Amino acid sequence: MLESLRPALVITRREVRDQLRDWRIIFPIVILTLVFPFLANFAAAQMLNFVTKYGADIIGERLVPFLMMIVGFFPISVSLVMALETFVGERERGSIEPLLNTPLKDWQLYLGKLLAATVPPLVASYLGMGVYTGGLLLQGIPLPEINILLQVLVLTSAQAVMMVSGAVVVSSQTTSVRAANLLSSFIVIPTAFLIQGESVMMFWGTNDTLWYAVIGVVVLAVLLVRVGLANFRREELLGRDIDVLNVKWGWRVFKAQFTGGARTPWAWYAKSVGPTLRKMRKAILLAAVIGLVGVVVGYFQIERFNLPITETSLKEMDSRISQLVQMWPLFSFGPVLYIFWHNVRTLLLGMVLGLVSFSILGMIPLFGTTGVIGYLMALLSTNGLPVWNYAMFILPHGVLEIPALVLASAAVLQSGAILATPSPGKSIGQTWLESLADWCKVMVGLVVPALLVAAMIEAWFTPRIAALFF
Repeated sequence: MLESLRPALVITRREVRDQLRDWRIIFPIVILTLVFPFLANFAAAQMLNFVTKYGADIIGERLVPFLMMIVGFFPISVSLVMALETFVGERERGSIEPLLNTPLKDWQLYLGKLLAATVPPLVASYLGMGVYTGGLLLQGIPLPEINILLQVLVLTSAQAVMMVSGAVVVSSQTTSVRAANLLSSFIVIPTAFLIQGESVMMFWGTNDTLWYAVIGVVVLAVLLVRVGLANFRREELLGRDIDVLNVKWGWRVFKAQFTGGARTPWAWYAKSVGPTLRKMRKAILLAAVIGLVGVVVGYFQIERFNLPITETSLKEMDSRISQLVQMWPLFSFGPVLYIFWHNVRTLLLGMVLGLVSFSILGMIPLFGTTGVIGYLMALLSTNGLPVWNYAMFILPHGVLEIPALVLASAAVLQSGAILATPSPGKSIGQTWLESLADWCKVMVGLVVPALLVAAMIEAWFTPRIAALFF
């Protein structure tokens, strides 16, 4: 293993040495890395004095680790330019051919470039956080607890690897530095939103929850590395002249994957939908497991959010069920369309979230829905109410809605797995189009019809059945 890694480390050493020679790269990074922490120290001191004056010490305490996270993120975003130029920059300068002619394997070449692009941002980030921490000590500002410092350090490292991995993937799949710089916005902007969410957790004091963010970022970083290794082919670096948006080619790829050569609906289900479901067996099983985990996690949330159910709330619930029955008369399509569109919109959002996170965030609708089910089951059981009554709110339409949710989530999982799997003879664009066609196939052929029937049952029959049991 060490012997196979040695050529990659040689590439890493060569790249880092070349970067350190160029003062135009090092000077701005070092200056910005050293100046920004002093600005953050000044801001922290001013904010602490301000909030202490009004008795809001807790805000100042939580501002210190937040600024430390920003200080760590700043040099990573600045150094991202080096990662974006790893392959496409050398291609434009004409220095990539000798490197591609070496006896290195594709994964060794890619890994060496990836490590070389990761080391400088991480060093700059650690340097900035070190200067910031030293400034806090010199000003007499108390440091955060050791576990919070460790969280910020691990989170910053994981985000650095994630961003650099994404930048190297972009660099290996584009044909110009200009295109790579423009596509980098799809890395920087989502990461900025992620940091905003992490800052909310810090200011709310939910530091334990940050570890879940750490795990998610680490998984996403590993997937990005895997995607880069799976889709890197050195011969394509020289074979691509310019990226062209070929709509006709994309439509042909999508149509061929969606139809599977079938000419009738029945043949489509047999030739296209059936094989896709068989291909998705592992993804369906994993989605079902995620759903069960959501039920278990939601069930145990009752220990943190235990709400008492009083006689008054029971009467109010009974009244609302009666109102629902009156508002949703039998065979009225208004409520059906509302419920149907709500469910479809949620699954579309899950697909969009899955596209930007290699399926990780695409599991939120499934996990959130089953988590609510588990929590409400625990809420009824702890208040001495029969769970069977609550099940009548779910089971009539849930027998179709929940499997449809699992299938749609499995299709999102499958699309992420396909992107991270080597596909010889296929570009990353073709692989993405085929995975999108598989998702549409499952949605159109199975999920949408099931959700439509489930919406009819939920609007017309579920309230009446629930009223009888309630």
